[in-house]
Amino acid sequence: QVQLVESGGGLVQAGGSLRLSCTASGSIVSIRAMGWYRQAPGKQRELVATIASGGRTNYADSVKGRFTISRDGAENTVYLQMNSLKPEDTGVYYCNADLLPLGSPRFLEVWGQGTLVTVSS
Repeated sequence: QVQLVESGGGLVQAGGSLRLSCTASGSIVSIRAMGWYRQAPGKQRELVATIASGGRTNYADSVKGRFTISRDGAENTVYLQMNSLKPEDTGVYYCNADLLPLGSPRFLEVWGQGTLVTVSS
């Protein structure tokens, strides 16, 4: 069974930094892309950043220049370095992967359980 496990959330003051990690485990043949999404209280889940297997990245305008997504392909791990955090960055951050499990005929979208990031003003 494939699963994504996130870590690194917590409480930080505005202007501070946090680093999130997410590792995909299980029998995985290939990972096409990984990314981070977040959901603030009372709001819909939104894209934060994604990284494709070839290294191409995509960021939400609100985090460009402050957040950096990176990936360790050998470890099936994606990171999100978050700098200059703002109170509006507060939310539950979810890891996402587009991957091919062993024995599956197609790629699947898998989500982590989420990790809470709270930025105080």
